[in-house]
Amino acid sequence: MGLGKGVGHLRREISTFGVSFIVLNGLIGAGIFALPATLFSQAGAFSPWLFPIIGLLFITIILSFSELASYFSESGGPVLYNYTAFGPLAGFQTGWFLYLGRLTAMAANANVLIYYAAFLVPDLADGWVRGVTLFSVFALLAIGNILGVKQAMKALAVLSTFKLVPLFVLILVGVPHVVPSEVVPVDFPQIDNFGATALLLMYAFMGFESALMTAGETNNPRRNVPRGLIITVLSITLFYFLVQLVYSAAAPQLPTSNGAPLVELGSHLLGAYGAVVITLAAIFSVGGNLMSNMVAVPRMTFAMAEENTLPKWFGVLHKDYDTPVNSIVFYAVLCFALAVSGSFVWLAVVSSLSRLFVFVSCLASIPVLRKKLPADVVKQALRMPGGYTIPAIAAVFCVWAASYSTADAWLTLGALASVGMVFYWFSHKSKD
Repeated sequence: MGLGKGVGHLRREISTFGVSFIVLNGLIGAGIFALPATLFSQAGAFSPWLFPIIGLLFITIILSFSELASYFSESGGPVLYNYTAFGPLAGFQTGWFLYLGRLTAMAANANVLIYYAAFLVPDLADGWVRGVTLFSVFALLAIGNILGVKQAMKALAVLSTFKLVPLFVLILVGVPHVVPSEVVPVDFPQIDNFGATALLLMYAFMGFESALMTAGETNNPRRNVPRGLIITVLSITLFYFLVQLVYSAAAPQLPTSNGAPLVELGSHLLGAYGAVVITLAAIFSVGGNLMSNMVAVPRMTFAMAEENTLPKWFGVLHKDYDTPVNSIVFYAVLCFALAVSGSFVWLAVVSSLSRLFVFVSCLASIPVLRKKLPADVVKQALRMPGGYTIPAIAAVFCVWAASYSTADAWLTLGALASVGMVFYWFSHKSKD
C-alpha cells in the first residue's frame, strides 16, 4: 500500500445516481426494520401518514442543504459550510459532532448486522467469532474504499438492490391486504407525546449529509448533489409510507413485536421463508448503510485536514488510487474498537441531538454565505424561493425536535463539545 501523494485532488467519479445511492443507504439502515411496531402502537392506522408529515417538514432541511451544496464543489459538507461562514473553530466543532455521531452509529449498526446475520448463523454473535466477524466487516469496507470510490459505488449499488428488492416484494405482497377505507383514517389519533414521536421519526431521515461530504468526488456537484438529495428523500418518504401501511394492515394478526417487526410481517405474508427473506434484507440494508458511511465520513476528516483543523496526516492520498487512505484506515480501526468493546452505547443517546445541532448551525450559515461568497457563485447557486422562509422553518423544526431530548443528552453534548475544544486547542498548539 503506497503513500506519498499527500493532500491533493480527488477523482470526480460520483454521478447523480451515486449521490442517490449514498443518500439512500445513509437513510435506510436499521431504522425501518424497528420503527413500524412502535409507530403503530402510538398512532394505529394513522401511523403511515406520520412519515409524509415529518417528511414534508424534513424536506425544508433538505432544500436548505441543497442550496448550501450548490455553493461548493469541494468535499466536506457541513464542515465546509460552517468553516467558510464562521471560521475554523465552527468548522472543527461541526466536524467533531458529525464524526462522533457517525462513528457511534457505524459501530452500533455493525452490531445490528451481526445480530441479524446470527439469525442464519448463530455462532457469529458469540465470543471470538463475533470479534473476527466484525474485524472482517470493517477490513472489507476499508479495503474496498481504498481501492477507489468507483469500486465503492459499484458495491453500494449492489447492496442497494439486494436491500430494496425484498422490501418491495413485501410491499407488493402486502398491499392487497390493505383495506382501502383504512388508508385515510377519518379520525386523527391522540398521540401522547407527538414531539418525542417526531424525534424518533427524524432518525429515519437522518444520514443524508453523507452525500454532502463527497462533493469533491462528484461530477458537477452543484447540480448533482441537490438533485440526488431531493429526489431520493422524496422517494424514500413514499417507500417508508408504503412499508408502514402494509405493516399497519397486518398488525392486528401479528404477535407482540420482539424488536424485529418486519421479520414477523414477512413470516405472516410470505410463509415459512418470509423471516429469512426479511432477515437478508436487513443484512443488506445495514451493510449498505455501513458502506455509505465508510465512503462519506473519511472524506470529512480529509476536508478538515485540508482546512488545517486536523493534522495533514488525515489528508494523505493513496499514490495509486487517489483515496484518503489514512482517514479511511483510522475510521475503520476506531469503528472496530467501538463495535467490539460496546463502549459506543453511551454516545448513541446524543447522536441525533448532535446532528440537529449541526443542522441548525448550517442553516444559520445560509445568510452569511449569501453575503460572503463571490456574487457569481451565489447567482449560479440553487436559491430557495421565499427568501429565508424555508431555512427558518427548517431551523424551527430542528429546535422543536431537539427540545424533546433529555437533560442528560444536553449535558453529554456539552461535555463532548468541551472535549472537542481540547482537541482543537492541541491541534493549533502543535502548529505554533
